[in-house]
Amino acid sequence: MGVHRGESGLLADLAALGIPYAAHEHAAVFTVAESRQLDAGFPGAHTKNLFLKDAAGAFWLVTVPAEARVDLKALPQAIGSKRVSFAKPEDMQRLLGITPGSVTPLAMINAAPGSVTVVLEEGLAASERINVHPLRNTGTLGLAGTAVLRLLRHWGHEPVRAAIPIVA
Repeated sequence: MGVHRGESGLLADLAALGIPYAAHEHAAVFTVAESRQLDAGFPGAHTKNLFLKDAAGAFWLVTVPAEARVDLKALPQAIGSKRVSFAKPEDMQRLLGITPGSVTPLAMINAAPGSVTVVLEEGLAASERINVHPLRNTGTLGLAGTAVLRLLRHWGHEPVRAAIPIVA
């Protein structure tokens, strides 16, 4: 691990594990607002991802429904971390091999086990289909939440399923 495998490695793992998915190509999107314009054509739950660092120096990748406004003050208690803030793009590149705008739980293919804790919001984990980036923001993969959990475990990560606190 630690070698950045890229999208071809991701697709190879999906095939090896027999995980079905739907792939969509599209213009680059950087925000939930931009992706919302595309979402209408893709069935399933849409996601956004927060790459965070806690006060103890641990990294977290939290995947939530696209429309959720996460309560960052209450989040640490929900996921078992210390106070969190957004991590630096350099850390994202170093640990996950991706750049801002392309954040996805599938980037954990590039993370050394134990380097980042991945959290999947419990509703997404149970969803029949969630839509995530395939390591770039010019595509979307739709697959089951259980398939994402299976991939994460295959790559040596035990995902945290949690009720994520939302700002009302």
